[in-house]
Amino acid sequence: MRILLVEDNKIISKGLVYTLKSKGHEVKLCEDCESAIASSGGEYDLMILDVTLPDGNGFDLFKEIRRLNQAPAIFLTALDDEDNIVGGLELGADDYITKPFSSRELLARIKRFDNRSNGKSSVITVGDISADTDKHTVTKNGSEVELTALEYRILIMLMQNAGQVVTRELILEKIWDIAGNFVNDNTLTVYIKRIRQKLDTELIRTVKGVGYRMEAK
Repeated sequence: MRILLVEDNKIISKGLVYTLKSKGHEVKLCEDCESAIASSGGEYDLMILDVTLPDGNGFDLFKEIRRLNQAPAIFLTALDDEDNIVGGLELGADDYITKPFSSRELLARIKRFDNRSNGKSSVITVGDISADTDKHTVTKNGSEVELTALEYRILIMLMQNAGQVVTRELILEKIWDIAGNFVNDNTLTVYIKRIRQKLDTELIRTVKGVGYRMEAK
């Protein structure tokens, strides 16, 4: 993969560049917003953006880069509060990793995007509902449906496991990964209800005491 890495901490960037190159990826390293914007017109399969930079912040940088480059993006930062995480995802970022993190964790997340660049379809369809994981869009019978970042993440989990039960515990665990510990069991029930209402669907079934199953029909 061709990766644009924006990170001003030299210790972190040196380790990341070494790790990514050792896995066969091409890496363009930028240490500030100015150089990142100057490089953003290149062809990249993925962008990894630090939020705290010496001449600005990664959120504003992301909005600027998005005018020139539609590659998926991962925010990389020490800011782990709810507002920053949700704000980053709602800007259109594809993932969010908080420092400190392991190289193994980052590589596992990057692997999802590597599948895209290898030509695997980004569209998942279950019944009359389709989700494009590249464009972060959801449609029903061809009409786009607006979902929040967390509603979208939950729906994708159910669609990727269509026909199988996804436990409430697993959903909450995955939400923890991207949004911190602010979604509890009762809140998850509300999210599922909203997803059903927005999609006007009965495909998402409750498996009492266990979790949810999206009917694969």
